[in-house]
Amino acid sequence: MKLAVLVSGSGTILESIVDAGLSVSIVIADRPCRGLEVGAQAGATSILVDRAEHGGFSPNFDRDGYTRAVTEVLLEHEIGLVAMAGFGTVLAAPIHDAFAGRILNTHPALLPSFPGWHGVADALGAGAEVTGCTVHLATLEMDAGPILAQGEVPVMPDDTVDSLHERIKAVERVLYPETIKAALDALDHGRTLDDIATTTKETTP
Repeated sequence: MKLAVLVSGSGTILESIVDAGLSVSIVIADRPCRGLEVGAQAGATSILVDRAEHGGFSPNFDRDGYTRAVTEVLLEHEIGLVAMAGFGTVLAAPIHDAFAGRILNTHPALLPSFPGWHGVADALGAGAEVTGCTVHLATLEMDAGPILAQGEVPVMPDDTVDSLHERIKAVERVLYPETIKAALDALDHGRTLDDIATTTKETTP
């Protein structure tokens, strides 16, 4: 079962996946970034599918066209599971049609609370005493797919967005690789990812 990881930035989540002993077949980035170098150093095929060639970050961005380009690469490499790791482009229907129930994402909050791009700031602003991270199946609706695993992180009285996010990332770098391993095992044995029980793990801030 081949694993693809989608990245946009420094590749720290990808590093945690590699450090956990997972074999990554390909790394795809939507812009030039360090994540491609991390993938190459890990022996993965690193591929830039640059959104700049599809309108970049302008109002004319061709989301469907870009998604088809990414999907074609995944299909060409016979990928079985896709893991988004800080991927900064919301993908359209073509990838969900091709890889239904086989795309993972991680989010820095305890979904369904605080979805969207600002989960850490939203949790802090709401006065939450506990937040964390969620690994879920990606669907067309952002941060709304079935939850596979969650890890809790307490919010400290003096927390800033940055300090809280760093502690969430520490949990995420353990929880995400564990969940990817469970997902690969399930798929290898002919089960769907819905078969993975949702778990909440005790964490240390």
